[in-house]
Amino acid sequence: MNYRSNLEKCLSERQFAITAEIGPPKGSDAKKIRDKAEFLRGSADAFNITDNQTAVVRMSSFAGCVIILQMNMEPIMQLTCRDRNRIGLQSDGLGAAALGIRNIHCITGDHQSFGNHPAAKGVFDIDSIQLLQIIKNMQDAGIFQSGDPLLAGRPSVYLGAAANPYADPFKAQVDRLWKKIDAGAEFIQTQSVYNIEKFSRWMDDVRSQGLDRRVHILAGITPLKSVKMAERMKFHVPGTDVPDSVYQRMIHASDPTKEGYTIALETIRELKTLSGIHGIHITALFWEEIIPDLVKNAGLTARI
Repeated sequence: MNYRSNLEKCLSERQFAITAEIGPPKGSDAKKIRDKAEFLRGSADAFNITDNQTAVVRMSSFAGCVIILQMNMEPIMQLTCRDRNRIGLQSDGLGAAALGIRNIHCITGDHQSFGNHPAAKGVFDIDSIQLLQIIKNMQDAGIFQSGDPLLAGRPSVYLGAAANPYADPFKAQVDRLWKKIDAGAEFIQTQSVYNIEKFSRWMDDVRSQGLDRRVHILAGITPLKSVKMAERMKFHVPGTDVPDSVYQRMIHASDPTKEGYTIALETIRELKTLSGIHGIHITALFWEEIIPDLVKNAGLTARI
């Protein structure tokens, strides 16, 4: 089988995949990316390089992916519709493929009002579903969104998208997942999972419609480092569901950092037993140093 990327190989061969997030710096120092990547080497099968996450200006995902490639590690480039129109998005997709980036994660993006340039004009020319379809058509049909033909090679990339099992209305999220799969999504990374019960209900709907057989689902893991972080995730991050039981554990823990790690480990172990889950995506916000230990103690192994 001729796989486009290591991530595709892992998921296609039904191995439990691990992806982890590397946030680019608020500056041009490539060493910041290299240091994080070197520390995480061997802890994941591929690494998401975020694209101005939460609408805060950082080094581009494109540049971060090239740095990762130079280290013989596998990046997942995020493409955010907030910051580019369909011309720029298609151009960046072609450029990524030309440089050897083999995974592209299509997202609409957080609204610019949440970031550090709230007066900026959001582009939102297209959304993530349309972007998936456009890149798929570039690959499969050899055409741009305009209908014009590609003249010098088609991109060959493994397409990903995001899913939020906790957003309202709850039932609509499976319909949106269906649309993303139809548009071209081949792997899905979900919002951070804290409420296992509600996530399991979402997965029941996913399985009942056979979507787990059409796409590879990686459940999101974001360890809680402190009570303050737990409060932020529970009360201030839209689309995140931190149940009272988890919140109370953090509040009453003698060592909240240790408790947050334990909760993340327990969550991974539960997710491994959940039918239809093909891996995890770890977003350890400002706490990347725990990822190797977390992966090891969860009984997982990266294959890169």
